[in-house]
Amino acid sequence: MLAQGTFESGVYCARTEQVVAEFQGLRGLPVTGTCDHLTWTTLVESMWVLGARLLYLTSPYMRGDDVQALQTVLAKLGFDCGRADGIFGPHTLRALTEFQQNYGITADGICGVNSIRALERTRSQSGEGPGIVTVREYETLLNAQHSTERPRIVIGCFDNNTRLTRLLVRELRNRGDDVMTIENADPHAHARTANSFGAHLYIGVSRATTQGVHFAYYQTDSFVSAGGKVAAELCASNVQSIDGALLVVAGGMQLPVLRETRMPAVMCTIGDDNGNGNALGMVPALALAITQWSNQPL
Repeated sequence: MLAQGTFESGVYCARTEQVVAEFQGLRGLPVTGTCDHLTWTTLVESMWVLGARLLYLTSPYMRGDDVQALQTVLAKLGFDCGRADGIFGPHTLRALTEFQQNYGITADGICGVNSIRALERTRSQSGEGPGIVTVREYETLLNAQHSTERPRIVIGCFDNNTRLTRLLVRELRNRGDDVMTIENADPHAHARTANSFGAHLYIGVSRATTQGVHFAYYQTDSFVSAGGKVAAELCASNVQSIDGALLVVAGGMQLPVLRETRMPAVMCTIGDDNGNGNALGMVPALALAITQWSNQPL
């Protein structure tokens, strides 16, 4: 629950900053206390509850907590709509239509009153398991580990870490991996590139004013990327092993690039207290973590 207190009307006061920071922490966003574009759009999306509007395929796609709630219920009922990312795309349309067909209501791909009532009646009969999406992600990882095909990796660079990412790409290619790199400040461009490449894993690298090194994977209240979590924790463990005094954290977040990539993804944020030399020393540890991830038994 967000903090309560006195606000100065029409003024972005200290209490407003505190509440914004708490909201950012609850929603898996960078905690800055500043209402930037990402925070504002997340605030808008959080206003929607399932049933407050019709949900259907549009261009651009509808986004919101109501979409995520729909996806979560469909997944628990065994209808695969992809990860519960709060984006109503083609996978969600297909899953909703299949549910409507199975329940015997009009299969129009529109989530309205009848569909919500059907979902409410049916979900009371479902268990409390992780849902089909999480199970499918585990299956995909297990299949990949038994495949002779080398993993396809996308390494993304957001700012001035080009030397680090290029060294990491070279290290992975020397190990036989199929690697693509993207250097762009736009997280949506990173996600599009990784998705079109059909990557098995995405690793992004950026700088931040915080201290230490943070490895983030996609997580919401109702969904955790199993493969992303394993990759992030391996990266954190390997980096920590080369410098025990370094602050290294792995945790779930809802950054756009993690939300929009369709494969397991990790966002590595390097604090300003780590100079270029220290950051470059992470390359062998990151390469090893990716290799371990490819062979990790889940």
